[in-house]
Amino acid sequence: MNNNPQTNILYSCVSEQKRDNEQVVVEHALGIILSGESHFYTSQGTRTYGEGTIGLIKKNTLLKTVKVPSHEGKPFKSINVFLDQETLRRYSAENNIHARGSYTGEPMIVLSPDPIVEGYFDSLLPYFDYPRQLTRALAELKTKEAIELLLRFNSLRDFLFDFSQPFKIDLEAFMNKNFMFNVPLDRFAKLTGRSLATFKRDFKEIFSTPPEKWLRQKRLEKAHFLIAQGKQSPATVYHEVGFENLSHFSYAFKEFFGYNPSSL
Repeated sequence: MNNNPQTNILYSCVSEQKRDNEQVVVEHALGIILSGESHFYTSQGTRTYGEGTIGLIKKNTLLKTVKVPSHEGKPFKSINVFLDQETLRRYSAENNIHARGSYTGEPMIVLSPDPIVEGYFDSLLPYFDYPRQLTRALAELKTKEAIELLLRFNSLRDFLFDFSQPFKIDLEAFMNKNFMFNVPLDRFAKLTGRSLATFKRDFKEIFSTPPEKWLRQKRLEKAHFLIAQGKQSPATVYHEVGFENLSHFSYAFKEFFGYNPSSL
């Protein structure tokens, strides 16, 4: 639930376990988990964060998230503040603060407990009861306040103000690690530092097949392994390997292997 979709400040409250459809973080995000826990699935593995966790996620990070209510029955609640590139560029110019180099650290950072940052999130809570009071102007001020607070952590300067574009990276290694993320080809192209046309050309040279066909086969083979060897159900597997719905997955699976996934 976003009480005010016109701003870059998002309040989430879900009473049942919920899987998010968005699989790429487009802008830097500063967030806190107020109750429940969040499961993050990345190419490096699964991470679980609980109540009170404050963290940063870098833009263009591929991940899947599941929001889980607490064991005591409290709904999952979180606040996220998205630090868009336009606001960061403007802040950088106005305050003459720049990155000292390209950011090469972790894309997900958990901040140490900090009463000042916790107080910042507390100051946002009343706006979710009165969403019309959170105007664009106020949201911009609160975003600048978040940037100011993060700059107290000297190590985050490069994280915030590295505006360089992704450079051309090893396409084969990247795709083998991230094929299960259901994102458009132009997003894969951008994340590997290529135009869409160059991405398709390089992909064909490396894998000797178009990316759409390769992705479908790779996801189905991974699903087969998880069902047959991992003893997981098709209903659990289809989203994990990058399909949008179970019926489409079942049809593609039978077409490729000749039998239904449930037969395994």
